[in-house]
Amino acid sequence: MGESFFGLNVAVRGLFTAQRNLDTVNHNLNNVNTPGYSRQQSVQAASRPMALYDGTGMVGTGADVTGVKRVHDEYLDFKYWSENSPYGEWDAKQEVMSEIETAFNEPSDSGFTTIMSDFYSSMQELAKDPGSESVRALVKQKGITLTKYFNSMGTHLENLQQDTNYKIMTKVNEVNSYATQIQQLNREIYVSELDGNTANDLRDSRTLLVDKLSKLVNVEASEVVYGTKPDGSEDKHFVVTISGKALVDHFNVSKLALDQRSSDEKVNDEDIGNLYNVRWEDGNSLTIKGGELKGYLDVRDGNEGETGSNGIASPDYKGIPFYQEKLNEFVRTFARAFNEGYIDTDGDKSYDAGEDSGTGHADGYGHDSSVTGTRFFTMMGTGDQEMSSTDFLGGASTGTDIYGAYDKLTAKNFSVSSDVIDDPNLIATSDTALEDGNINTLNSLLDFRQNADMFSEGAPEDFMKSLIATMGIDSQQAQNYVANEEVIVNQITNRRTSDSGVSIDEEMTNLVKFQQAYNASAKMIQTMGEVYDILINQLFA
Repeated sequence: MGESFFGLNVAVRGLFTAQRNLDTVNHNLNNVNTPGYSRQQSVQAASRPMALYDGTGMVGTGADVTGVKRVHDEYLDFKYWSENSPYGEWDAKQEVMSEIETAFNEPSDSGFTTIMSDFYSSMQELAKDPGSESVRALVKQKGITLTKYFNSMGTHLENLQQDTNYKIMTKVNEVNSYATQIQQLNREIYVSELDGNTANDLRDSRTLLVDKLSKLVNVEASEVVYGTKPDGSEDKHFVVTISGKALVDHFNVSKLALDQRSSDEKVNDEDIGNLYNVRWEDGNSLTIKGGELKGYLDVRDGNEGETGSNGIASPDYKGIPFYQEKLNEFVRTFARAFNEGYIDTDGDKSYDAGEDSGTGHADGYGHDSSVTGTRFFTMMGTGDQEMSSTDFLGGASTGTDIYGAYDKLTAKNFSVSSDVIDDPNLIATSDTALEDGNINTLNSLLDFRQNADMFSEGAPEDFMKSLIATMGIDSQQAQNYVANEEVIVNQITNRRTSDSGVSIDEEMTNLVKFQQAYNASAKMIQTMGEVYDILINQLFA
């Protein structure tokens, strides 16, 4: 009688074991499309055997599910996090560099080359008929178009720097949000595992958060043994660090913070105001070595490692300030040469009387004019109004002071002087008063287009072509790095999926297997029921 009930217990245990296995399969199938989910396996083992009373041995008592295992390779996690960080960095750089490339819009019918060609073509038309009011108006208009191109570029780069600054703020907030969520999961996982179980789904959620975090900033994550629990198992704490300092230390979070820079903290002289510095919330400095945060910081602040006037060095990358500075250098150098006839042949960026020997616009005379000193290019003043030559120079009379006046000129404020706008007859063509047929000054101005000494890169158009080529190379480099890192990240992702992902075919096979086991256990119970029927109802009837 006892042995019969013993057999029934074994069959029931098999039924429960098969049902637990089916529940695990069901859970896997339901999460086949869940991001970050790792497939689970029931750990099945023979239950503890029972010794026979007569000492002839031990009899098996069936099977038990002793746990549910999370199929996951931590090594692949570390690989993914280490490669996802540079992928995020170059993805951010590629995004912003693409916007810069689009802004330059070269080659095109509305880019710099076309605009500069149109400007000099109008001056060549003026050389044919220097007294023509319509041609003079055309030169004025083409000059305005040229300055507006640089105004647009300067404004676009400033706006792009502001947008990138906002992205940095957004990414810092994301880092802090992920860190807080990881901290909360640490608490839930720790409490859930105090009884020896494994919080598989919670661990998947935590790993997914670290995956997202690794694209934002260079992180390292691991479980650190701090001692032992009361049951003798290891007391592990999950720690996430950035450049060696803990962002999440088990139940504690050290958040990142943003500080708006003062004028004394500008990384580049061309930077707009109120850009953010990223630091730790406790005031300590933060070194960011990867991720989208580094990408956006490099593009926002990078000027090939140049040191600003305050002694602060920029990142060693050609970002927005680099191109802003190059545009400013162009308008200052070009306007100084066009207006004053000054060519900085030794490239020391300072005034040298021996280099101020050319004929500029200020040296010439306009139509029916006996007055010199008109500057064709000046800058925007208060209220975005074009400055006159007098206001632009601000009383400067010596060569050094006149040279220094152009340091105030930027791509954003570059303009045609109000003198020329109000009266195109002031456009200088002659080097002698009241000689309209004399176009010596105009010829000198035309020669500046081919003057290879104006920039270290050569003539004005050579300078811009070199800048655009540099931009194209930088943009292509970012795209190449993104493509390479994407291949590596995808390869690691595929390995993780192969190892931890749910295969519908495999789970369906398991479903059939465990269903058959369930049916077999049910059949055993049915058989034992028939045994009881014979034993109780028929044998003792």
